[in-house]
Amino acid sequence: MPAWEIATPARPLRLPGVGMAGFVDREPGPIDLRVVPHPAVTVVVDVGAGDELYAVDEASGRRQRGTVVAGLAHGSVRGGGWEVACLQVRLSPTVAHQVFGAAAPLAGSVVALEDLWGRDAVRTQERLQAAGSWEERFAVAEAALARRLEVGRPVDPEVGEAWRRIVAARGQVRVEELAAEVGWGRKRLWSRFRAQVGLTPKRAAQLVRFDAAAHRLAAGHPPALVAAETGYADQSHLHREVVAFTGVTPRAVAGAPWLAVDDVAWAGRRELVTA
Repeated sequence: MPAWEIATPARPLRLPGVGMAGFVDREPGPIDLRVVPHPAVTVVVDVGAGDELYAVDEASGRRQRGTVVAGLAHGSVRGGGWEVACLQVRLSPTVAHQVFGAAAPLAGSVVALEDLWGRDAVRTQERLQAAGSWEERFAVAEAALARRLEVGRPVDPEVGEAWRRIVAARGQVRVEELAAEVGWGRKRLWSRFRAQVGLTPKRAAQLVRFDAAAHRLAAGHPPALVAAETGYADQSHLHREVVAFTGVTPRAVAGAPWLAVDDVAWAGRRELVTA
């Protein structure tokens, strides 16, 4: 298992819906980790001197090296490298839409940042690699995102409000009630939300609920209690949904290295996805 040295920003970021953390692996040898789905679009920037990072979508066989963007993953994504040092940025899907434009949904896929940002991605990675400290890297990344947000097109206000309500309810919402609350019909909400977030409202709610359950499992709570606390019908329902999202059992998710560092690296993880 990697022995991570983790850096987090010394001050709150100015951009709502954005979280950042720096990771350096202090254990020699290769790393290969299954990515546990999370309700955020993730950007991983290689800032180290070792072999390049890589990400693999096992469902399609697609492999990307260097700086990558992972959408609202479906559990078949693996990441790894050698002597890993990387900056990881999490964006709420509504912020990601504004930062990446039409490519924002990215649901279940992994792409190179250069494919989305062109030469600006290369220049940003070069600046991040040349930075002398993690605080400088956080500032460089924040400035790059701020430039994109200034010119990007935001999601519809109704879509943004629907996402916030899903997160606030920890995924325990009904689409019909959600549509009524934002003043749209069910079909219109379904269509616009899927186009801008990348998932249907129902699937997004399932992902948010799964995320709450996965972190309780990682904290050592028994599956039966987790199922009751997070709105599943019973332990079997929780088991089926965990397997559907990750391809592994709740017991395996509870021990996932990907989740082991979340409380350190993403102490405000619930807040960062609400914008």
